[in-house]
Amino acid sequence: MNKGLLKKLGLIVAIGAMAISIVGCAGNKTTEGKGNSKEATNSLEAIKQKGKLVVGTSADYPPYEFHKEVDGKDKIVGFDISIAEQVAKDLGVELQVNDMDFDGLLVALQAGKVDMVFAGMTPTDERKENADFSNIYYTAQHGFVVRKGEEDKIKSLDDLKGKKIGVQKGSIQEGLVDKNLPDAEKKALAKVTDLVLDLKNNKVDAILVELPVAQFNCEKNEGIALTSLVLEDEEGGSAIAMKKGSAELQTEINKTIKKLQDEKKIDEFVIEANKLMD
Repeated sequence: MNKGLLKKLGLIVAIGAMAISIVGCAGNKTTEGKGNSKEATNSLEAIKQKGKLVVGTSADYPPYEFHKEVDGKDKIVGFDISIAEQVAKDLGVELQVNDMDFDGLLVALQAGKVDMVFAGMTPTDERKENADFSNIYYTAQHGFVVRKGEEDKIKSLDDLKGKKIGVQKGSIQEGLVDKNLPDAEKKALAKVTDLVLDLKNNKVDAILVELPVAQFNCEKNEGIALTSLVLEDEEGGSAIAMKKGSAELQTEINKTIKKLQDEKKIDEFVIEANKLMD
């Protein structure tokens, strides 16, 4: 066999080896990609792997979630946070709570900045298009707050026609005003505290918030009062939001909710949160 033939055979072998190597790498890459995709869609497994549950909330909504100085440090507390702590415990992970504006919570969820949203959020049909929700864990009514001395003037929705009503931006109360007071002027702000300030400064005629939140703010702020007019939430109650396609995570969260409801723990959490507001 001459040197020229040996060179040709060597070249053929080398090319074959390179082809096998390329095919092998491509195969590995494809398999790895599929694995990452599966992991990315499994929210439950992802949370357990990182050992931390990142929760998004809007901590201006007592007794659900609010800031409180505990042992000299600012802390986010409330009965939503107590539920979140139990969820994290049942999942065997640590809890991290991120405070942000209410209307940015689902955006943060979709962007992967938080794993869940605990914020007294009602699972409307519109929200269900962008997130999965747990079972309802708490149901509240909605009350109107006005300046003190004006509460007896508001007996029905007719008394609020043409008035300027303040609501939290992105909240269920926005839809309630649209539905029940189409002739009213609606003003939406990010924080309930800002709504209270606007009410005191005559920039709105009334604000609509959930009843326990209304009661708290009336107790803590002179010059405002709760009317007897209450709206029922037909869509009903608060639930925990998570990414679309989180069936396994949803199942685990619902187990925790049922356990807390069966043991009357959520009622205890609400009472504890109200004590913290003093």
